[in-house]
Amino acid sequence: MSDNLPYLIEVVMDIGRKPQARFYLSDEIYINDIDIDQKDLDHVINSVGKFGEDNRAGIEKTLHRISVIRNRQKIPVGVTCRVGRAVFGSVNLIKDLIMPGKSVLILGRPGVGKTTILRETARVLADEAKKRVIIVDTSNEIAGDGDIPHAAIGKARRLQVENPSLQHNVMIEAVENHMPEVIVIDEMSTDKEALAARTIAERGVQLVATAHGNSLENLIANPTLSDLVGGTQSVTLGDIEAKRRQTQKSVQEREHEPTFDIVVEIRKINTVAIHKNVSLNVDKILRSNIVNTEIRTLSNDGSYTTNVENNKTKNNNESKHYDNDTEKQPNYRNKNTRKVYAFGLPKNIINESAAILDSDIKIISKPEEADIFVTTKQHYSRRPTAVRKAEKSGIPVHVIRRASREQINHFIKRFSLQ
Repeated sequence: MSDNLPYLIEVVMDIGRKPQARFYLSDEIYINDIDIDQKDLDHVINSVGKFGEDNRAGIEKTLHRISVIRNRQKIPVGVTCRVGRAVFGSVNLIKDLIMPGKSVLILGRPGVGKTTILRETARVLADEAKKRVIIVDTSNEIAGDGDIPHAAIGKARRLQVENPSLQHNVMIEAVENHMPEVIVIDEMSTDKEALAARTIAERGVQLVATAHGNSLENLIANPTLSDLVGGTQSVTLGDIEAKRRQTQKSVQEREHEPTFDIVVEIRKINTVAIHKNVSLNVDKILRSNIVNTEIRTLSNDGSYTTNVENNKTKNNNESKHYDNDTEKQPNYRNKNTRKVYAFGLPKNIINESAAILDSDIKIISKPEEADIFVTTKQHYSRRPTAVRKAEKSGIPVHVIRRASREQINHFIKRFSLQ
């Protein structure tokens, strides 16, 4: 067992059963052959101290978490001792995403390392980026139990939450009372927290948070948390648009701009999938189109390898595949450009907006070479030859209401690859 200690996840104790130790890279093992009784549980619980309303407690000056299982009479019948570690280097997978000030949402199943990355994110932003970082620490897993935060968070400050149901209030308190540049939040799970996050983002504060859910597609389908990535609303399309999309007239569309700029899915330890343009990928998922995600895998030397996953969403029959562009590099940027043919739109304004928004969109002169054909509602309704040819050849035709800078900016943000 001593050889596996670096991989220990938790120790589980249940009345009438043998105590178990669980590891990352091997099966669980029994610690001894003696069944746990009530005295054993009482000894552990009394040694830890006071448990909160979420049945969790911490051990001061450590990152460990103790959770209690109770029966209907509130008597403890089981204990889970989760091992908490400060793992340095895991933030390298997303460091280039958080340093420019982008808001990042991290998804993943329990135990896959969300909190570990979040903890190091707080330290890097506070110590290396020299930003004012506030951690909203509901279960004391990020900065440990007790009044003095664990050294793993660096110079970041920590607000503890008395009751998990009040986390949204503490999020707003952090903004109003402490003037943070960054707020770090673990385990967002309610609609009130989603609304508080949107309020914080609208005030110009960077958010880095984790939420329940394994993927962006799961999050969109979650009515409680979908607001974090733009929410959904039912829209009735006109006959022409429904025919163009080859869908029913009643469809789901994104309701507003996402709270988070980037979504990171932790697939397994040291491997993540990244949605760099959340608004674009949410639109693609809702329309059952191919979604491009960047896959990063952390290496032992702190660098990472990347490849691009092209994944058809659930409503399609095609499966995902990988481009053969894997390479080892400290930073990644999609070098492709999205070729756009603009019909009846001022090309100088599109180019100016693309430059300001740092977009990868490129205006081309030949419609047959375009990835997207864009025009106004007025031009589209006349059904000119160029539009009909584009639709016949399978080039997506995007229609904006009018040729205003606001509408053009919205188009660029929505269809940029970056």
